[in-house]
Amino acid sequence: MNESTTQDLMPPNRILLGPGPSMVPARVSQAMAMPVVGHLDPYFLQVMDDVKELLRYAFQTKNEFTIPVSGTGSSGMEAALSNFIEPGDSVLIAVMGYFGERMVEMAGRYGAEVDRLDANWGEVFDTETIATQLAKKKYKFVALVHGETSAGTLQPNIKEIAKAAHDNGALLILDVIASLGGSPVQVDDWNVDVAFTATQKALSASPGLAPITLSPRALEVLANRKTKVGNWYMDLTAVQQYWGGERTYHHTAPVHLNYGLREALRIVAEEGLENRISRHAKNAEELWAGLEDLDLSLRVDKAHRMHTLTTVNVSPGIDVNVVRQRLLDEYNIEIAGGFGPLAGKIWRVGLMGHSSQREHITLLLAALREVMSSPQS
Repeated sequence: MNESTTQDLMPPNRILLGPGPSMVPARVSQAMAMPVVGHLDPYFLQVMDDVKELLRYAFQTKNEFTIPVSGTGSSGMEAALSNFIEPGDSVLIAVMGYFGERMVEMAGRYGAEVDRLDANWGEVFDTETIATQLAKKKYKFVALVHGETSAGTLQPNIKEIAKAAHDNGALLILDVIASLGGSPVQVDDWNVDVAFTATQKALSASPGLAPITLSPRALEVLANRKTKVGNWYMDLTAVQQYWGGERTYHHTAPVHLNYGLREALRIVAEEGLENRISRHAKNAEELWAGLEDLDLSLRVDKAHRMHTLTTVNVSPGIDVNVVRQRLLDEYNIEIAGGFGPLAGKIWRVGLMGHSSQREHITLLLAALREVMSSPQS
């Protein structure tokens, strides 16, 4: 064994201001240090019930089927798509960044006939564009990302898009991974059929769980499948038998991750969604003003920016990665660069959940000013 394997873990205590994970409150870390119990232990069954109730509050839904899938955010996407695709189904996916592309890739692997609408990275869709395409043929569902962290865009008009989908006999599947807990997400009021998220973004829990909620309309479509779900592990009918009244064994749930999620959701409920969303909006506005004072421009029009993730255009002559590395080395701050068509062109600054604090904004702006004013190596 090399020397590092014999040493105790001593990870740095970073200021995480990237697209995720966000910083984890001490209460969540303490909850994850509690003793492990069996995944069918009566105590853990109560934890599961608590998590479901708290998730319904976060999603703003009364959907009985509201559970965390055991897996990262991509497993939530996988579950949402695989359960509603049978080979040959026509589906519509609106793509405005990398994670819309991922939806297209997943849907194709399950045998869907995928039609796609494309927006430039940094732009959003108007309702009419989606409604016009939906009217052209019979689609099983339309899927899109609410907050696209690759570009920094927040898709508006979800309620209107849901109506267009339902008017044409389709479901609406919505990725709220980067928006839930930091921006308004109202599953019932918007009539969203399937919404999924991840625990490590604005909820500020550890990565590893992907909460998902299904409407009664979606459950009916799921019940009427003619073929088995193409992914055994993500088959939500089977998973629900574990999370529902039956408590039938499906898999060994990650006990400590659910402890942490329960505590993170308690913090959300204690702060209150309205206050939490207001905090994210206020801090985002302060960040935007500070960046503009540094003569840095923002990629997305203000009306369509995310409050949880800001994309910053990098000025000519500034090396994206050199600045990021210096922020990490000299100030212990993590931000991200762009990828795909935005590689080398932007920084991505996240103010998500516990990371969305005024002192972090002040430190980041001061650090950026110092780093950009000194020679880059």
